[in-house]
Amino acid sequence: MDINFDFSDPARALAKTKRRIVLLSLGRLALFLSLIAITAVGLAEYNRLLLLFIPLSFMFVYLILRFNEQKDREAFILAIAKIKADKKKRLKRELASFDPGQEFSSKSHPYANDLDLFGEHSLFQLINHTVSKGGKEKLASWMLSLMDKHSARQRNLAITELSKKEYFLLTYEAIGQAFLKEEKPKEKFYRWLNAPGSWKKAFWVPMIGGPFAGTFLLFGVLFGYLPFYYLSFFILVGLLVLGLVFRPLLAAVKAMPNDGDLKTYKYWAQLLENISFSNDSLIALQAPIKNDNFKSSEALKTLQQKSFVVQNRMNLMYLIFNLLFWTDFIILYRLEKWKAKYGYRVQQWKEVYEEWEAMTSLASFTDEEKLHCEVEWLEKAVLSFQTLKHPLIAPEKCVGNDFDLPEDKKTILLTGSNMSGKTTFMRTIGINLVLTGMGLSPMATRFSTGEFHLYTSMRNIDSLGESVSSFYAELARIKGLLKLASQDKPVFFLLDEILKGTNTRDRIMGSEALIRQLSETPAKGIISTHDIELSELENTLPTLVNYSFHHKIEENEIHFDYKLKSGACPDFNAQKLMELMGIRLL
Repeated sequence: MDINFDFSDPARALAKTKRRIVLLSLGRLALFLSLIAITAVGLAEYNRLLLLFIPLSFMFVYLILRFNEQKDREAFILAIAKIKADKKKRLKRELASFDPGQEFSSKSHPYANDLDLFGEHSLFQLINHTVSKGGKEKLASWMLSLMDKHSARQRNLAITELSKKEYFLLTYEAIGQAFLKEEKPKEKFYRWLNAPGSWKKAFWVPMIGGPFAGTFLLFGVLFGYLPFYYLSFFILVGLLVLGLVFRPLLAAVKAMPNDGDLKTYKYWAQLLENISFSNDSLIALQAPIKNDNFKSSEALKTLQQKSFVVQNRMNLMYLIFNLLFWTDFIILYRLEKWKAKYGYRVQQWKEVYEEWEAMTSLASFTDEEKLHCEVEWLEKAVLSFQTLKHPLIAPEKCVGNDFDLPEDKKTILLTGSNMSGKTTFMRTIGINLVLTGMGLSPMATRFSTGEFHLYTSMRNIDSLGESVSSFYAELARIKGLLKLASQDKPVFFLLDEILKGTNTRDRIMGSEALIRQLSETPAKGIISTHDIELSELENTLPTLVNYSFHHKIEENEIHFDYKLKSGACPDFNAQKLMELMGIRLL
């Protein structure tokens, strides 16, 4: 299948391909009926007519291959159309139809459960363009990894270059979408690749002698020089001889990957062989596929052809040829030869492809969102940005904020009325730190940061199965934070509505104690609260700064601007909200 065509009009390309499929179907049917007629007449009246069976059989196989090629092209074009439609959904933040990656969510992870990395309307749904299980796992592992500025810098340079290769990104994803639909576990295939060879020297005799003897007897019978029972006896002997290679071929059949897997790997190899990069990381990742000594795409194409034959050995046409020419020996020899030459490389190719899937996901996301903010990595424990936005909020509705946490400050106490944007702001910071740690550009116009270990406590819920209350769950998270902070690690924490599960007096007392305890460690971060009394700590604790979100009440309606402001919140809106909901306050 030729994957080089104009993507601008998938509908037109699809219509053209469907017409070819119909013509090939009609031609294949006509040829099949001709084969039946030739066989019937040849056996009943004119034996020499059967000589046409072999060339017509090859022509029939050719039409099948052409038909399959056009079906592949149809699947590829449909994948292109789907990717373009998915892009529009992502830009509108309509994410319900995408894989949520729920299996990667973990309550015990330092931040994954609080920042909507996985699940419904999650960052994974927005970013993920992978198609295989391994590619998805690779992408999720990058999202869950602790920040490493060296790796982030290197990956960002690679993503920046890759995001400009729009044709490559679209084609790489479309190939996987088209063919990698029911991925087959490959453990058996790797065991088969590593197993000792099954070819024996004695097999050379039937491999060479079988086709010669079968051809001689077939022509002798058809031209009347030999009686038919000679050919019958040869077929009976062949059944016994072919039994010698039945087991190794059966093992190969069971081990072979799906045809769709092999097609995907072959076309991915072809794509990677025909592109050039200047980034060292991309060149290194391309190296196992793009090799001067051999072409990976040709090796995979050969394996696909052999796999197709092996897995279709029970086909009636193959059975006829096998009994006449003992072709199983040729198939086994070519399989073993391929395994000896390329077998040790295949598992490496799989791992490389999975990393390319994850890389193309990040590059496609960068291209779709037009991300270009360069991260300034600092040796100091500071965080500063301008116009930072949340990636999961529709761009036309999202409000950007500026923020600066200098080196001499450790705790931001965030106050504000209900629904004013405190939690969203904290999640905006957290999720952008995740993007930055992955090597992506944050959604900001300027972003400077130190290398932090992100830790959150925001979405603590009770669990009947574990006999855990939400308050106890929050205390467990705080205990984890204190343990991490005591190890002198550069932690950046996000604590939402601190100690909300207890009474006001204990909450204020416990919150103040926690703030003071954290101020004695290298940890820095943001704590949101409704307890305005805590804002007075700014007067006695030099490392604490007050910030807030405000609201306005106009004509019995509450309005928010979602903009961060210096200082504590002057008033709250809980009473007004209760009145609007019909609660008559005394």
